[in-house]
Amino acid sequence: MPVNAVAENVFGTLGTVCWMVQLFPQIYKSYREKNSVGLSELMILSWALGGVFLGIYAVVQDLNIPLIMQPQIFGTLSVICWAQCQYYRRRWSRLKTILVGISVGCVLGGFEAGMVYALRSSYNHGNQRAESAIFFFGIMSTVVISGALLPQYYQIYKHKEVIGLSIACMTIDLLGGVFSDLSLIFRPGSFNVLAGVTYTLVVVTDGVVILAAIILNPRARRRRQREREIPPNADQPFAAKNDTVLSSPSLLVAVIDDKGVEN
Repeated sequence: MPVNAVAENVFGTLGTVCWMVQLFPQIYKSYREKNSVGLSELMILSWALGGVFLGIYAVVQDLNIPLIMQPQIFGTLSVICWAQCQYYRRRWSRLKTILVGISVGCVLGGFEAGMVYALRSSYNHGNQRAESAIFFFGIMSTVVISGALLPQYYQIYKHKEVIGLSIACMTIDLLGGVFSDLSLIFRPGSFNVLAGVTYTLVVVTDGVVILAAIILNPRARRRRQREREIPPNADQPFAAKNDTVLSSPSLLVAVIDDKGVEN
């Protein structure tokens, strides 16, 4: 592997910045459209939970400040996105949305703080159980954040297009994975396989969503255009003609007279 400390730090920082800001386009999209149909709230809530697991891992391992800040910001923005889903889709009141959103954030934040407090001292003293617990949280953050897109795939399948989800958000997330992978390539020492698999999963799962939007969204637009061009009664011409005959009194009398003559 080529070793370049500058490239490692630059790409690592770019990846972290991408994952800090990726949800801002999603928050803005939901706010602008006043709608979150097509956006999986389970995905967003899973991201918030994954951010907690990643935060525990980063804080206890005493990683650099950007890597500690990233899951905190990511988790907070995920809770905000989830609250937007409740406000726009479930029609919660603004007060209820704010109170529930703050409560969810406090529960997740309290769990993270409690785990950090319980594990950091033991981990620093080389306790095997604490090390296993931190490894577990690191793995779970990967599983939860990557698997969170499965409910979103179902939404795409159900609507036959990508709606409600910001493509800019997914693109920034994908770039974060690419930059992080590049950072690992230029890192001295052996390649971190676990981190590489994690970042590559982000690229692949986000890429599936972006590819689906490129393929399905134009098809959906053309389908809606065709539906608008079809007249309302185009599929019932015979019924329309019969309605015209029966709605005209003179024609109705003529039909009766003809039948009388035949008899």
